[in-house]
This record gives sequence, C-alpha cells and structure tokens, in this order.
Amino acid sequence: MSMVLTTASVPDRDKVAYWNDAVSRTLVPMTVVPQGDGPFDGRITTDRLGYLRVSTMEADAKRISRTPTLIARSSEAYVAIGVQVSGPATFIQDGRRAEVGEGDLVVYDTTRPYFFDYPQRFSTHVFQLPRRVLGVPEADIRRVTGTAIGTTDGFGSMLVPFLATLAASAHAYTPAVADRLAGNVVDLFSTLVAERTNQVTLEADTARAHLVLQVRDHINRNLGDPDLSPESIAQALRISIRYLHRVFEGEGITVGRLIQHRRLEECGRELARRGRTVPTVSVVAQRWGFVNPAHFSRAFRAVYGVSPREWRSLRTVEAEGRPGPDPSAEARLPSADQR
Repeated sequence: MSMVLTTASVPDRDKVAYWNDAVSRTLVPMTVVPQGDGPFDGRITTDRLGYLRVSTMEADAKRISRTPTLIARSSEAYVAIGVQVSGPATFIQDGRRAEVGEGDLVVYDTTRPYFFDYPQRFSTHVFQLPRRVLGVPEADIRRVTGTAIGTTDGFGSMLVPFLATLAASAHAYTPAVADRLAGNVVDLFSTLVAERTNQVTLEADTARAHLVLQVRDHINRNLGDPDLSPESIAQALRISIRYLHRVFEGEGITVGRLIQHRRLEECGRELARRGRTVPTVSVVAQRWGFVNPAHFSRAFRAVYGVSPREWRSLRTVEAEGRPGPDPSAEARLPSADQR
C-alpha cells in the first residue's frame, strides 16, 4: 500500500515544518526552503519494491539542501536516481552543476552534500537504492553524479521511460515481482554507470550484464536449494566456474557471498512478517537453504547485529507501536565490499 503525505489538510502556518519532516522521513534528512510567498503545497507518495524505495513528489517552488550535519543523522547510505516529470531543476554535487529538464535523469549519492533548486512547481520521481546492494565502485558513482541524462543519451533512452513506468505502477506489484524489479533496477543502474564511465566496450558489457542477470535470476529461483553453490550455478548455465567468478569480479561481491546475502535477506523479511501462524526460526532458515541452525544464527547475527529471534521481536515491537529498543541493526549492515 502506498504511503501518501500531503500538506493539504495542514494549517498554513505549519505547512513548511510538516513538509520538512515529511520529506526527511520519506527520503533522507534534508532542509527545504520554499521560494513562494503563499501557503506551501506539497504531496509525496512512496512505495517499496523490495529494498528499492520509489517516491513521487509534487510541490511548489523550493530549494533543497543536504549538509554534512544532516548526512551524519542518516543511518543508511543510498544512491538516488531522480527522474524529472515536470518543471526545471538545478542540481549540484561534487562540484558539478546540472540543469535538469523534463524527462531528464540525475544521479546523486546521499552520503555527500548536494543541492536542488526548483524555481517553479514541479513533479519528480525518486528511486533510492541502498548503497550496500550495489556492486559499483564509489569512484564510478562520482563520475555520473551532477550530470543530467536525457532520453537521447545512449542507455538513458531506455532507462528513463522504464523508471517512469515503474514509478507509476509501483503500488501494483506482488512482493515476489517487486523483489525481481528491484534487482533489475540495480543491474540497469550498473549498466548506466558502466556506459558513462567507459569501463568496458558496449558489446562486452552487454554480454557480461546479461550473464550477471542470468546468475542473479538463477540464485533467486533456487535459494531454497541447500546445494545451491557457484559450482551448481556454473553447471546449470554451462559455463566454467573460473569464468563465473571472473564475470562477478566487477560486481563488488562474490557469487557465494551473494547467495548467502540473498538467503539472509529473505529470512530477515520473513521473520519480520506478522500473522496468525508464525513459522519457527529453524523452519524459516531451512526454507531458504540453511541446513545448519547454528551456522544460520551466526551468519544472521554477523549481518544484522542481532539473533534471528531478537530480530523478530524487534520487528514485532515496531509493528505494534509499543516502546522498544532502537532498531539500529540495519545501520550496521556491511556494504558488499566489506562482506
């Protein structure tokens, strides 16, 4: 279900404060300064597709700034993709300035300061990807921030329409489809970065990206198989184990680590669900391919900072709105490069 926050029913004197809080909670902490004289009007709609957060924001003219102080308050690092639907914008990050027009795409990193100037009423889609799920070097991300990418700019001609369609229909997908789409956005973003940084030739990159998609799809479809491994994947895709590992050298994570990461991700998601019948921790672990309960518990704690049972209790407390400990474990999730 979409989360919708709007200033429509907020008293005029409180609209700006409400909007600052709304966008800071929905996106990342930031400062919003309206440019008009009248009462401020804004609306933001947000959906989640797995680990991908999709928001559509429509608001009056304003300036947005994200400072080092605000960055320090954030528990998660994101890379964001903005698609401008209507109205112009000026974006500044890493010393580069981009004039963003309708239909343009801009990439920015929430771990570094940035500034947006919207001189008139506007609408934009914002896609936020946790930095930890990307296999893209930070140096390459820096090369694409602060640059407007249009529908006539190479890979942007395919990516921009896809993202616009995804934002419009984000509320309609089942969890299984949503997870697949989130993975596809990660792969498409990686391809965009590869194209913009000229790391590889287009032909080689296309072949590698296609194989990476096949590997990720095979992993997602076989997570419950305890025998899933780099060797079984290579055999299923009729490639050598050496070539499989070489293809994943640029992903920032090994195939074995990716399998475990996805299994733990699905276990964490299922343990957080509420329902009349709640499966035991061991049942959840076995469902996603873990055969040794002790190994599962150690691996889960290493990533989430708490045991599986503590994770379930934390999420239950949050869902019921009861006071409980600060669920800061997610902030300790290591990046792909650290695992």
